[in-house]
Parts: sequence; structure tokens; C-alpha cells
Amino acid sequence: MGQRVWMILLILHLSFIIHHSSFAQNLSPSAKMSLLTVGPGEDLYSVFGHTAIRVNDPARNIDVTFGWGGFRFAENNFYVKFLRGTLPYYIDAYDMYPFLYAYQAENRTVREQILNLSQAQKEKLFAVLQTNMLPENRTYQYKFFYDNCASRPRDKIAEACGDSLTIPTKAKMTGKSYRDWMNDYLDKSGKTWAKLGMNLAIGNPADEQTDGWHAMYLPDNVHDQMAKSTLRQGDGRVVPLVASDQTLFEARQTIRQQLPFILDPNVVFGLLALAVAVYTIRRYMLAGKVDRWLDRLLFGVSGFLGWFLYLLWVGTDHGVTAWNPTLLYLMPLHLPLIYWATRPSATARRRTVYFSVTSILILLGMILSNVPGGVDVVYPLMLLIRCVVNIQVVRRGYHTPARVEEV
Repeated sequence: MGQRVWMILLILHLSFIIHHSSFAQNLSPSAKMSLLTVGPGEDLYSVFGHTAIRVNDPARNIDVTFGWGGFRFAENNFYVKFLRGTLPYYIDAYDMYPFLYAYQAENRTVREQILNLSQAQKEKLFAVLQTNMLPENRTYQYKFFYDNCASRPRDKIAEACGDSLTIPTKAKMTGKSYRDWMNDYLDKSGKTWAKLGMNLAIGNPADEQTDGWHAMYLPDNVHDQMAKSTLRQGDGRVVPLVASDQTLFEARQTIRQQLPFILDPNVVFGLLALAVAVYTIRRYMLAGKVDRWLDRLLFGVSGFLGWFLYLLWVGTDHGVTAWNPTLLYLMPLHLPLIYWATRPSATARRRTVYFSVTSILILLGMILSNVPGGVDVVYPLMLLIRCVVNIQVVRRGYHTPARVEEV
């Protein structure tokens, strides 16, 4: 598998080198421009599909695809830039048949919509693509919901067609948010843990309702909405934007390996919460004890995760990790405040204040957070149970709980 992937990358790289110098020419009247839509793949980065523009002009010996999904692993500080959302993405041009072979090897459907462009519009679109290929224009700052490999081809087609292009669904509300669209694909791919992680990381901007234009951050939506679009010709006639729609390669049906039930995140966190709840209640009711080590472990881990999410908010430029209500129960200040509240010298009043405030934040987080599935309920409930047993009525003259002994 590894050798095959590297061979595909080598072929694509060589095809790019061979044809890079062939763009600086005009198109013949027989040239065709088309929109290529690649179906989802198995790996997380490919789950949402891909979009490219094909320029096919046999008279000029040109058959090239332009795509905006490239990045370089050799980029300095690659992982830091990736996490911060500052990793530069590239437009690349590849020979059509190595491009098609690469996606056939990954068993991903490839559809082609030939665009009903006039000669002037073809020339304009080709000029836009060539300009974008210039070294000073090739990179851009990728943003998953707003500026990506699907929205860029849409924008270039709109730029070339100008006012003659009409997308009837452009301003029509889809009834789905960015998060909803994202989760549809993650559900279909069976990426349950990735779905949990991505939903925890994104904040309120992801819950904005999308119209047709903004829903085209996904390749399938670009395909479907372009199929409904029209062009006004120079003589005033209105024609469909898409002259024909064909499937170049149909992915073979495969049986996706299902994640074992016991490893589903809802099950894992459900069992964890149940175990913590039973242990907590038994220790409190039967032994009259609240285990300090367990509070430090749970709230310490929550604080660590909270700091990570907070850094995604203030230290990155993804555009969708801000105003994250998950931080209300994964509060970063749990680390180190949990040690301040549970140290041996801590008074009952201190614990009561800390765990009371934490309880309120947990409840607010559960109400405001939009993370799908049960984890967003059972995990904060588990923390809430620990808060309840730690909240003590403070009586004058007592520095420790009257009933509960801590170990």
C-alpha cells in the first residue's frame, strides 16, 4: 500500500513538471472545460471528497486538471503550521490520466461535468487558472469551511463567467449548518472518534446556518448546485451551465470495517461515566469518603483538554474554533485549580466555592454545546457527580467537612 501511494505521487509530480510549461497558449475552439468531482476516500483527509477543473484541448495537446488541495510535507514546521491553520496550500496542475489513475487506485468515484462555456469564457477561465499558477499566486491559507479545494474552483468559474452565471440555489437556505454537513460525511465514513474530536474542537461559527453558496465548501454540493445553474449567452439565450454529466470511474462497492461496539466513543464514555458514578456513590454513601486522587485525575485531564481547545481558539487561524461552549465543562483553569481546591489544607468553603462554580459551568456547557452523541452528556454528568459529593455545607468552626473524610 505504501509503495503504491508513493508511486502515484511520483507520477503526479512528474506529470506536473512535464506540463507546467504548456499552459502559455490560447485554447482552440474545440477545447472543453469541465468540473471534476471526486468522491470520499477512506482516510480522514479524503472523507469530504475533492474538486478540480479540467482543461481538455486535444488540438493544443492539453489535458490538465487544476486542483487546490495540495500541501507540502517538507514545509518547515509542518505540524505546527497544520495545527495553527497557517499551513500554505497550493494549486497544482496534473496530467488528466495520472490524476484519474490515482483516484481509481484509491477506489474513489470521479464524475465530470462538461461546462457549457463560450469561447470567450473558456479563454477567461484558462487565463484565471494560469494566473493562479504563477509562483506569487499559487499558495493560499486553507480554511475548512470557507476557502478550500471545493470553494476555489467554484470561485474561479464564477469569476470567469461573471454576471452571466446564475446559481438559483445560491441564496437559498439549506436547513443545515456547517457542522451538520460535516457530520453527515463523518457518519457515512464511520469516523466516530474523528467526529467526536472535530466536534469538540469547533465552536459557534460552525453552527451558522448555510445557504447554497456557503454549503459549497463540500465537493458534492458544488457538483449538485452547478448542475442547476445557468449561463446567459451573448445573444440573450439562457443555457444550462453543465452541458453533460458523466461518471469517469465508479468506485467499487466495498464492505467497510465497522468499529467494534465496545470501542464506540459513546459506549466507552458511557461505561467510564457509569463506573465513576457507581464508585463515587458507593464510596460516599458506604464509607463517607471523597477520593481526592479521582478528582485530580478527572478534572486534571479535563483542564488539559480545555487548554488544548483554548489554544485552538486563540492560537490558530482556522476561523471555526472560536467561542467554543465545550470549554465551559472542559474549563482550562481546572488545571491547576483542582489542586488548589483539593490540597490537604483546603477548607470546606474553598471546595464548596470551586465545585459549586464548576457545577454551574458544567450545566451551561451541556445546554450550549452542540456536540452530537452521548459523550457531550455523559462526560459532563460524570464531572457533575464528582462536584455534588464535594459540595459541603460549611459550618462555623469547621475547616474540613463534618462527615466526609478524604483520602
